[in-house]
Amino acid sequence: MRIVIADTGPIHYLVLIGHEDILGQLFEKILLPSVVRAELTHLATPPSVRRWMDDPPAWLEIVPVAVSAAGDPSLQSLDDGERAAIVLATSLRADLILMDDREGASAARQKGFAVTGTIGILDLAARRGMLRLSEAFALLKNTNFRYPQEIMDALLAQHEKKVDE
Repeated sequence: MRIVIADTGPIHYLVLIGHEDILGQLFEKILLPSVVRAELTHLATPPSVRRWMDDPPAWLEIVPVAVSAAGDPSLQSLDDGERAAIVLATSLRADLILMDDREGASAARQKGFAVTGTIGILDLAARRGMLRLSEAFALLKNTNFRYPQEIMDALLAQHEKKVDE
């Protein structure tokens, strides 16, 4: 079984656009640091995400993670959720981290981890026929997700090319 750790972003945005179910289809189990769960249930989080976290699916396992800023100097600039995801991934020798934050993803890659974010997850799901990428991206654009348009355009072009072949 692959060990997959999630940070806040991908779960947050996939729930917002109604595609959170692909996570359980793509990955047998996802481990979520308790700090990330706290971020996903915070009052500032959209109500739909908080409601989803009130009754998480069986494939999502909440794992207590103690994280201190002093633990690893290379992680000090990251927020608690990103730091907890990387600390948990390190302790479990995870195969993949789901994370959108560029600085956090960079730190995770420097530690040798494979990292993908919301766009990568949607791309993978589209390649497996689970969703239409253009429709998922349209939904994502209606959120406050910050995205590099050129990456989305390039992925859409790849998918359209495969459909035409």
